[in-house]
Amino acid sequence: MKEKRQNKIREIIETQEIETQDELLEELMEAGFSTTQATISRDIREMKLTKVSCGEGRQKYTVLHSTATDVIEKYHQVLSAGILNMDHAENLIVIHTVSGMAMAVAAALDNMKLAGFMGCIAGDDTIFCVARSSGVCRDIMAEIRRAASEE
Repeated sequence: MKEKRQNKIREIIETQEIETQDELLEELMEAGFSTTQATISRDIREMKLTKVSCGEGRQKYTVLHSTATDVIEKYHQVLSAGILNMDHAENLIVIHTVSGMAMAVAAALDNMKLAGFMGCIAGDDTIFCVARSSGVCRDIMAEIRRAASEE
């Protein structure tokens, strides 16, 4: 069932401009798949889906496929398009994103292998990141800013 659902997700995002998980859930239900938001969120991570700009300030899901260099470039584009601001307290970094972009930005951050970066949790427009120590937060934030400016 999971493989069929993920194949359908791939088909949907390749033929339509799906901007949110709610839109994807609706399309899946119309196609006869009974699923939940949490399952879709897991599928998005497993399938390494990301959001890209599709004009007029809108974003859409897309499948990352290509070389490692292309993937890194996509991550930089996601960071550039998604991050509004960030700050830290102790060993936590809070990142505010464009609405609906937090999952894509978090996936990019998780895959960038930043020194001292332990992981993150994303909502719709906010990400909480955990650093190994408070001393590396500024370094991590500087690296994220650098990556976001390398569009």
